[in-house]
Amino acid sequence: MNFLNPIHIGQLVTVRSTVNRAWNTSMEVGVKVCVEDLMTGEVRHTTSAYLTFVAVDGKGAKVKVAPVLPETDEEKRRYDQAGERRKLRLEMKEKLARLQQSGQS
Repeated sequence: MNFLNPIHIGQLVTVRSTVNRAWNTSMEVGVKVCVEDLMTGEVRHTTSAYLTFVAVDGKGAKVKVAPVLPETDEEKRRYDQAGERRKLRLEMKEKLARLQQSGQS
């Protein structure tokens, strides 16, 4: 998460989100938060984040999600970048697992 600007009491907060990419049972959602000073009309970007969600049924079992089909250049860029972020997350997860294994030996 990136925190760029503060949000003060009395300001209007707008949250926008987009599903950037979906895999088998998970999806990445990009979130952008902006704040508007209602007295001046100034709008500032305050926070950004990429969130990963896993779809589950009522019993907590993973379920498949519909694929994301990017159409615009912007959607294709977000789709590709989501794939790169996922690749890095999985690589980091493997490295951490190896470190834990070597620490237990």
